[in-house]
Amino acid sequence: MSTTADLVIALKKELKSAHMTYADLAQCLGLAESSVKRMLAKGDMPLSRVDAICHALKIDFADLARRVVDAQPLLSQLTPEQESTVVADKKLLLCAICVLSQWTLEQITSSYRLSEAEAVRALVQLDRIGIIELRPLNRYRLKLAKTFRWRPHGAVMNFFRENALLDYFQGGFDAPDEALLLVHGSISRTLAPAFVERLQRLAQDFAQQHLADQKLAERERDGYTLLLAMRSWEFEAFAALRR
Repeated sequence: MSTTADLVIALKKELKSAHMTYADLAQCLGLAESSVKRMLAKGDMPLSRVDAICHALKIDFADLARRVVDAQPLLSQLTPEQESTVVADKKLLLCAICVLSQWTLEQITSSYRLSEAEAVRALVQLDRIGIIELRPLNRYRLKLAKTFRWRPHGAVMNFFRENALLDYFQGGFDAPDEALLLVHGSISRTLAPAFVERLQRLAQDFAQQHLADQKLAERERDGYTLLLAMRSWEFEAFAALRR
């Protein structure tokens, strides 16, 4: 949650961007420069003073508040409690997956049997959880970092292990735009993290391409699921034969 300190930091950035000195601001506010410096140093000021500073900077308080929110650190992972909340409601989980793909409310309701009211309720709950910042007209800003991932042994991944993996791998993977690769080998433990990093970059490239292709007509796009994995593992039946 934003604090007064965050507002002060944002105000200082706006002063710098506007090339306005403390002396300039003091003149606009009718205060001594020392008073302005002390006020910004302590971060102790009423909202009326914040409004006055915004007026001097020629910005709206709403713009300042939005910049404070935009400056907040993005989530790279949810808490176990947050993931449990998402999984507990399948419609909420569906909307969570959709917002990760930056779907609009219209895309969600036209693609799935969710009423607009149900989808909006889900967006409101995702806002409360912290996955999105819900904005006017049911638009939103995703509050997840590019490095976001579900907890490896959290509620969401456990749900997909139990309910989706078998269904996913039952596909033929034999179409020209599909692939299933199984590669085994022994490599240096020091090099393994580099391969994991490459997989992460590929996942980010896929996500960025998804965003870039949103401008294409829907008939020119199709839904794909990219599943990447790498771990130290041996098939149980083979391990049983080891000497």
